[in-house]
Amino acid sequence: MDAIVLYVAVAAAYALLAFHFWRTRWSGAKPAAIAPWERAAILAPLALHAWLLYEGLFAASEFRFGFGYALSCMLWLAALIYWVESLFYPLEGMQPLVLGLAAACAPLPALFPGMPSPPYAQSFQFRIHTVIAMAAYSLFTIAALHAMLMTLVERRLHHAKLSGHVSGPLAGPLAVLPPLLTLESLLFRIIALGFVLLTLTLATGIISSETAFGRAMPFSHKTVFAILSWIIFGALLAGRRLRGWRGRTALRWTLAGFVVLLLAYVGTHFVLEVILRRGQV
Repeated sequence: MDAIVLYVAVAAAYALLAFHFWRTRWSGAKPAAIAPWERAAILAPLALHAWLLYEGLFAASEFRFGFGYALSCMLWLAALIYWVESLFYPLEGMQPLVLGLAAACAPLPALFPGMPSPPYAQSFQFRIHTVIAMAAYSLFTIAALHAMLMTLVERRLHHAKLSGHVSGPLAGPLAVLPPLLTLESLLFRIIALGFVLLTLTLATGIISSETAFGRAMPFSHKTVFAILSWIIFGALLAGRRLRGWRGRTALRWTLAGFVVLLLAYVGTHFVLEVILRRGQV
């Protein structure tokens, strides 16, 4: 069966699940904990999506990894990690957002497969670097989603204090979330793990660059944005530990770091592949 058909099937499954969770959690219905059949239903497109990514990235004779694969892998990992995370926290209110984004990004490899990679990209070191990088990007994607949701929660709580009640379309999804302090604690745990993986990404990138080019790290937009995002998240974690950063300060730093990290890879490759029509650098 043509891969594009399977990608469309995965996207459709994600979209249907996103609509289901929107209808049952966001549309004014009484919020409910995720049911076992819902967990099993999410695993089905996750498994097929994983197989498609493996076939395209590791089983194919020619290794291609462009911004389409980057976004697709990122949202697959985000959906998977969030699925595991939801086993321990009542975060059903985020399912429509996560699954909706996964539906939008899952078929991108079929539309934008990327340019052929150079010979060094077939090495074990480079593939390890790619896997670690995608894991780091996924964690920071979840962190950014949490930060945006926490911003909504904070504004809603502020509105409730001023008006004396909570009403409106956000009441449904917010009703199934844990307290704001719990969300904040979870956010920083995700950021800390993502920072460790981002550090390993830079380290394995240096090793791969040494092997391929004979120099530690070539100067490029990707390198500059990656290092800048590492500095931002490192400063955020240091500020949290040393100065007790939280609330809006933490949320702004999280979103800023995520945007810079997104530009480090996805933005660079979008310009190269779609606008400039060039291969990877």
